[in-house]
Amino acid sequence: MKKKIAITIGDPAGVGPEIVIKALINHPEIYESAIPVVFGHRKILEREAKNCGIEFPYQLITGLDQIKNNRPSNIYIYEPVPLLAIPESGRISGEAGKLAFEYIRAATHMAMKKQVDSIATAPISKEAMRIGQIPYLDHTDILTKLTDSRDTMTLFVTKKLWVFFYSRHIAFKDISASLDTHKIVDTLRVCAQYLEKIGIKNPKLALASLNPHSGESGMFGQEEIEILIPAVQDAQKSGISVEGPISADSVFHLAKEGLYDAVLSLYHDQGHIATKTYDFYHTISLTMGLPFLRTSVDHGTAMDMAGKNKANEISMVEAIKAAAKYAW
Repeated sequence: MKKKIAITIGDPAGVGPEIVIKALINHPEIYESAIPVVFGHRKILEREAKNCGIEFPYQLITGLDQIKNNRPSNIYIYEPVPLLAIPESGRISGEAGKLAFEYIRAATHMAMKKQVDSIATAPISKEAMRIGQIPYLDHTDILTKLTDSRDTMTLFVTKKLWVFFYSRHIAFKDISASLDTHKIVDTLRVCAQYLEKIGIKNPKLALASLNPHSGESGMFGQEEIEILIPAVQDAQKSGISVEGPISADSVFHLAKEGLYDAVLSLYHDQGHIATKTYDFYHTISLTMGLPFLRTSVDHGTAMDMAGKNKANEISMVEAIKAAAKYAW
């Protein structure tokens, strides 16, 4: 059965509108499993379609009950708030940040009401949100608080490499202090539950190490000895299938080769570098732990490319497909 997917265009001054248009016009295979509904403004999308030289047929709707068909020749657009002015492409602004938030809020509202099955998001600018006085850090923070959720986690999917993140946006100097044996065990348990929820039976996990060579028996740091190894042992005793800590220069390759269903990365760049180096354009992000599935591209707003018909839409295509495939 086809799934209704809310697609937010992200920051309207970034590449989000462009990659959404290119995905929906240039990739008709999306419509085999999804009924896309774009949350954004037609004037913004028309501008980007013109920049890309793409014919952009659309139907403006005020409610999802108006959806009658499902094809690239009739793209549905839902405008959640009035558009006072079109933000300038490539320029960070508070107004653009506010619009990006309104798209997310409206899509979340409809997902909570079960009017859409899942959400696929284009990138937002944290700086624009801050300037616009939006009191949230990022997509995950917004979605977690709007849905009153707990234990939300990011899962990166890149072909055969799947990576969870123990921490997200924290300073590098704070990573070691954030590690806690009990919290790691709880995180591993949640990771296994989330994998089972999207169809992976009896998942096998790997925990990435923090220090070079997993600390080399304490020569390069004590975190493995004092925190990570006890966490893995406790997790195993509780019935979680997990190995580690495994040196971060090897664990992602081992997972790619099929030894593990997913890796728990300890910090942002550790997992991002591995997935994006493996295949930047096919990497997508899944937010787990919400009442619905949210998927996203793995890249930012690329303000320097905005409005220039240079953005690659493949990550957006993959995000929409995943939103349909794994929706619950």
